[in-house]
Amino acid sequence: MIDAHQHFWRLDRGDYGWLTPAVGPIYRDYLPEHLAPALARNGITSTILVQAAPTVAETRFMLELARAAPFVAGVVGWVDFEAADVADVIGNLAIDEKLVGLRPMIQDIAETGWMLEARLTAAYETMIEHDLVFDALVLPRHLPGLRELVARHPQLNVVLDHAAKPPLKDGNLTDWKREITFLARAPNVVCKLSGLVTEAGSADPATLRDAVDHLLERFGPERLMWGSDWPVCELVCSYDTWRATSDTLLASLTDAQRAFIHSATARKTYGI
Repeated sequence: MIDAHQHFWRLDRGDYGWLTPAVGPIYRDYLPEHLAPALARNGITSTILVQAAPTVAETRFMLELARAAPFVAGVVGWVDFEAADVADVIGNLAIDEKLVGLRPMIQDIAETGWMLEARLTAAYETMIEHDLVFDALVLPRHLPGLRELVARHPQLNVVLDHAAKPPLKDGNLTDWKREITFLARAPNVVCKLSGLVTEAGSADPATLRDAVDHLLERFGPERLMWGSDWPVCELVCSYDTWRATSDTLLASLTDAQRAFIHSATARKTYGI
């Protein structure tokens, strides 16, 4: 089993702008030795480590951690997509075989259409050249633009992080469902079954079932991958609780279908 979305951070590095004492229990260091026991308890052998700071320095930090922690199968890093030398930066980072993707922090960018700006084309083309996955950290308002982006770049493999953070606390999923339906028609998009407990503020399967069932219907198990979003999930529940909740939500699937979500989709998408 693969955890397709987890984070590490070390506070003294100082480039996690969002990570302040206000986030409460997760305002501390999270490193491989802190995650290893949860992986062992849940039978997870590999992970994808995802960026948490908008700096190349953090990407290099994650690559160093990946070399020291055998269970980290791949790293999704960050580069400045707007930089004049973005192709060179991506090319240099891609020399490290642990780099499997890149993720701009789109949810924090005020301009909804930012990802469609022409000046970002070099970044997308270089990612395609180096077979890197584009992890889309977006909100529901970004989904129409993301749909246009994947149509422009059909060779770009795109992963929808946290299912675009559906408004589970609000409970009105109508617009999100519509946009997910449209986006899922693009064959170069897969979706992470992750981050939902944070959006809901609850690990109750009943609260999450409508959204999860819609993802299963539109993407199918073959284009879904399981992720913990640890340690962010700890704002709501433990690693083990999210694993148990997701098992409940996927209980009606066959073993073969669950195998896609738990392993095969991540292996194929990230080339691990």
